[in-house]
Amino acid sequence: MEELEALDPSYVQEILSRPPFVTIDGVINVRDLGGHPSSLPDKITRHRTVFRSAELAGITEKGKEQLKELGITRVFDLRSDTEIEKYNSSLPPMDGIEIVRSPVFSKEDYSPEMMAKRYKLYASGKTEAFMELYSQILEHGERAFGAVLRHIRDRPTEGCIFHCTAGKDRTGVIAAIILKLAGVDDQSIAQDYALTRVGREPARAMILQRLSKEPLFASNNEAALNMFTCRYETMIAFLALLEDQYGGVEKYVKTFLKLTDDDINIIRNNLLSSINPAIY
Repeated sequence: MEELEALDPSYVQEILSRPPFVTIDGVINVRDLGGHPSSLPDKITRHRTVFRSAELAGITEKGKEQLKELGITRVFDLRSDTEIEKYNSSLPPMDGIEIVRSPVFSKEDYSPEMMAKRYKLYASGKTEAFMELYSQILEHGERAFGAVLRHIRDRPTEGCIFHCTAGKDRTGVIAAIILKLAGVDDQSIAQDYALTRVGREPARAMILQRLSKEPLFASNNEAALNMFTCRYETMIAFLALLEDQYGGVEKYVKTFLKLTDDDINIIRNNLLSSINPAIY
């Protein structure tokens, strides 16, 4: 399957060198969620406000300075305590930047039994399996996603970045929620999601090495690679699920995250700016 094959390094480097990708030394799959057209007239998502990435455990001193230069004051770590302990991947201190532990899943959700079930879904690579996984993320992400959205509501001049491990699934779900609230169309949201296909490539070997220690993936390389899949069609299916099963993004954030209509309006306003060709 083409989705499972490694990408040409020169192509990867070319894509990573331009927006929406952002260079943070020691971190992969970093993207600015700014620049997406909104359904509101003459509005786009604001640059240098919300960023997404893979884990920041390997960030260098140069990378920390780059975070500050982007105006980022908070890092939201969506990973579980179990993941961090298992891979010895705690985030280093960052002077002037607050690290907020915001796990989507609790330790109990990372029991061997629960992880075996979750890995089995990932291993199939099927859209239906990812919908089951993403439903779990929606229903467990109340506190984590609420923390990110309240930051956007309360600190409009302070940038934030959120991440999980590869910056694909938990990160992809909250990114979709944010963009949907901002009035970005489904096609643009799905295109952003699919960019992880390129953004994750620098960590391909590391992620496969980690997965090789899991019994399900140790002797099944294709199953491990299926965890990488980030197809455009998967996000389109997720956005349909969000609409059909959760009543749409606004009902979801009001029901699960306990945000009000006023909160949503403030968040939307803080996410948007007038169209301006200047980016960086």
